[in-house]
Amino acid sequence: MDRIPLSNSAFEGDNNAYLFADGEETVLIDTGDWMAATRDQLEAAFAERGLEFADVDRIFLTHWHHDHVGLAGEIQAESGADVYVHENDAALVEGDEDAWDVMFERQERYFEQWGMPEAGREVLRNLMVSADVSAENPTVTPIESGDAFSFDGRELRVVHTSGHAAGLCVFETELDGRREAFTGDALLPVYTPNVGGADVRVDNPLAKYLRALQGIVDADYDRAWPGHRDPIDEPADRAAYIIDHHEERSYRVLDALDRLGPCDTWTVSADLFGDLEDIHILHGPGESYAHLEHLERAGTVVREGDEYRFAEGVAEELSAIDDERWELTY
Repeated sequence: MDRIPLSNSAFEGDNNAYLFADGEETVLIDTGDWMAATRDQLEAAFAERGLEFADVDRIFLTHWHHDHVGLAGEIQAESGADVYVHENDAALVEGDEDAWDVMFERQERYFEQWGMPEAGREVLRNLMVSADVSAENPTVTPIESGDAFSFDGRELRVVHTSGHAAGLCVFETELDGRREAFTGDALLPVYTPNVGGADVRVDNPLAKYLRALQGIVDADYDRAWPGHRDPIDEPADRAAYIIDHHEERSYRVLDALDRLGPCDTWTVSADLFGDLEDIHILHGPGESYAHLEHLERAGTVVREGDEYRFAEGVAEELSAIDDERWELTY
């Protein structure tokens, strides 16, 4: 298996595509974005191995985000490869107009609820439209958790890890006798994957993501191959760290409400992240909302209109905390 780093024009850190070409089948996990530079890099990596896009037999996509699926349609057009993605993301990857309309409509409702300024909304609209029209859409085969695929004596098992995206999947396998996993954006080595903004279709996104992380802890893989940057040698430790990170973030959300009084999601986001640009205009309030919504479900905060305030007794609980972590249940 070869990890192929690919440039990324929109998000932090190079994307990864993973190529299996040591047997009768040529298999790719994720493709990078649709940009010309990415295409050139992937083609060059193939050529170094005596391959071209036409040789690809199967493509497995971790989730629908454009920086992971951008070249899938083009490669399929040249090769006739089967393209697999979780059933929750299939319509978006295929470019179904109704599915995209639902996505955009839901985003607009959240932008209003979060209190996002119109200037920020316009930036995001332009970003989304640009990304949607720039990629050639593949025809996909939907998959679900528990599915398993065999090629060249190897098995690839699907584990659904919703949170960052509705259809995000981890692909488990064995490499050189070790239990390893291709984690897409479920587990990253540097950044903590966004929840809430990255896919507004996900209900209760923080709880779902925390359960996905706990699943990675329990699986105790020997190594993880993430969607961005370098391999992760201690995946369980990294997943546990991100769980702790979210408990620290929930404390910061509550601290913002304590200092600012009742306020909307955009105000909490500004307190946590400051001024935001480009896709972070979506990710900042999305993450803040994911935490506020989770805390509301737990009865920690109360939503009145578009503003959140403490439930009774929470201010006293918060003031008694000395490690700046709010324990989350999921």
